[in-house]
Amino acid sequence: MPTLNKEDLEQIIHIVRELIKQEIDARFPIYSELIDLKIIVKELAEAQKRTEERLNALAEAQRRTEERLERLETIVGELAEAQKRTEERLNALAEAQRRTEERLNALAEAQKRTEERLNALAEAQRRTEERLNALAEAQKRTEEELHNLALIQKDLQKQVGGISHSVGFDLENQSYKALPNLLKRDFEIIVKERLIRRFIKTKKGESMEINIIGKAEKDGKEIYIIGEAKTNLSVRHICDFIDRLKDIKETLGEEIFPIIVTHMTEPEVEEYALKNGIKVYYSYDF
Repeated sequence: MPTLNKEDLEQIIHIVRELIKQEIDARFPIYSELIDLKIIVKELAEAQKRTEERLNALAEAQRRTEERLERLETIVGELAEAQKRTEERLNALAEAQRRTEERLNALAEAQKRTEERLNALAEAQRRTEERLNALAEAQKRTEEELHNLALIQKDLQKQVGGISHSVGFDLENQSYKALPNLLKRDFEIIVKERLIRRFIKTKKGESMEINIIGKAEKDGKEIYIIGEAKTNLSVRHICDFIDRLKDIKETLGEEIFPIIVTHMTEPEVEEYALKNGIKVYYSYDF
């Protein structure tokens, strides 16, 4: 007897099942329907099972979705709060920007006023420099004129000095001739030698000019006549003469009879000279 393979066996089983099913359907139609209903119910139960599984899966997905939504709501709330803070900061920055612009506008206005003042100062400086240049030019001309005047003054001083010396020398020359008689008349002083002008070397080693000098005799004692000639006698002349007499007396080592000859002076000046032991003679006495 030949052996059946698996495929042949399955085909035979299928044919037998179909034959049995047909036989049952023919003899027991209701049974066939019950079997079909059972199959349908089974399939429905299986589908229900799969539906529940899908619903469970959907419920889990829904739960996860709700969790995500809750997290999203939290995040959205946090974002909304952050947005609120951001807007507040933006508002604050906008206000700060507005104040900054106001300050910048104020600074720009102040800068404009400063530039206007600087321009005005620059213009004033320019005018000042022009005036200074004009003054410098005028000063230059003034200095030139002063220099010319100084030259003229110097020449005048030379001329006046020459005249003064001439007048002084003339006064001295007159005194040399007139004093011997006046001294003999007024003080019994006998001039022993010609009165002259000369230089002497003091004990300090200085060369000193004496307008009038000469030996004389009074009461049998030898003395020196020492005199100054001043065109217009002043107290200062007398003070200078008193200081010079100290050095002269120390140098000569003899008694001194001081006199001053002048063209004119004030009464109090002559009185001051007399109080200091100095005789004053006027040119008109000659």
